[in-house]
Amino acid sequence: MYDLIVIGGGPGGTSAAIAFARNGARVLLLERGRFPRQKVCGEFVSAESLDLLAGLLAPRDERVLADAIRISRARIFLDGRLIETRVDPSAASIPRLSLDAALWTSAERCGVEARQQVVVQSISGTGPFVVASSAGEFRSRALINAAGRWSNLNRDAANLQDSGVKWLGLKGHFTEPCQSPSVDLYFFEGGYCGVQPVTVGDGLEQSVNACAMVRADVASTLSEVFVCHAALRKRTAQWKPLSDPVATSPLVFSQPQPEREGILMVGDAVAFVDPFVGDGISLALRSGRLASESLLPFFAGAVSLGEAARAYRFAYERQLAPVFRMSSKLRRMLSLPRIIRTPILSLLEKSPAITQLLVSKTR
Repeated sequence: MYDLIVIGGGPGGTSAAIAFARNGARVLLLERGRFPRQKVCGEFVSAESLDLLAGLLAPRDERVLADAIRISRARIFLDGRLIETRVDPSAASIPRLSLDAALWTSAERCGVEARQQVVVQSISGTGPFVVASSAGEFRSRALINAAGRWSNLNRDAANLQDSGVKWLGLKGHFTEPCQSPSVDLYFFEGGYCGVQPVTVGDGLEQSVNACAMVRADVASTLSEVFVCHAALRKRTAQWKPLSDPVATSPLVFSQPQPEREGILMVGDAVAFVDPFVGDGISLALRSGRLASESLLPFFAGAVSLGEAARAYRFAYERQLAPVFRMSSKLRRMLSLPRIIRTPILSLLEKSPAITQLLVSKTR
């Protein structure tokens, strides 16, 4: 019998596992994949979560944060306009391959029993829980689901609604001789592509991460995405790939669901936030910590598991759900007909303070 089982070894799952293990709990962390691995991700970690990340990493794994490139500004390219704003304090650009591996080893070093290549097949019970997997059956007093938005554990009717439009996520690393310490967003009809500097491999070669969200009828590869925007096409002309591109689909937006039948959901398992706000990793880390904090009174015998789950749901709605609402509003604004959005973009172009305020509301 474990105190806690965490399903999913990404930033949300490892964040919860580490925080809980450091309070003396017996934690089992299950991951269906194997590290190191590439993930479709903008690899942007907002400043609001850098202290949290530093606190989670074991001393021997802190290099991933020390080596991170700092991002001090954001630029939006849309309708022939350039809208620029400061990112203050600076964010960090960290490859997911390195971040996931560092958090995983940090979890092991603080006493988490961490197992890779374990497929969870079913969950039963309402506390204690029984987890049936490819490695056998496990039991725990509490359970956290950090298995992502398209895990076999999360496919409910709400997530499977067919919107009629299929969205893809695409990502790759490329060489670029003249880097800018900025995250650049190129919007075009049917999607957008984010580009930012990133340190990959030995770090000797200047490189960028290109990550796109695009409608399937517009593009299905990064090379097709690059020609959708004139400035992006010009910028990418001399790029050379450093890795095989990765893809994920479909991308479906839904209302956040932080808790389900006593199981606490973290990261993308809660809901999918629009990537252009650049806060996916931060939300995962913060939700993992929030889940572990909400469960501590249950293990102290002060509240029931149901009360702990409700406390987590309430805290998530108050602290993290506003990011989803703001990202949805911004996405709708950027998707308005050009004749309507032109005066809005003109205002943002002339008023950096307003742009910075909008960015702050997505954090």
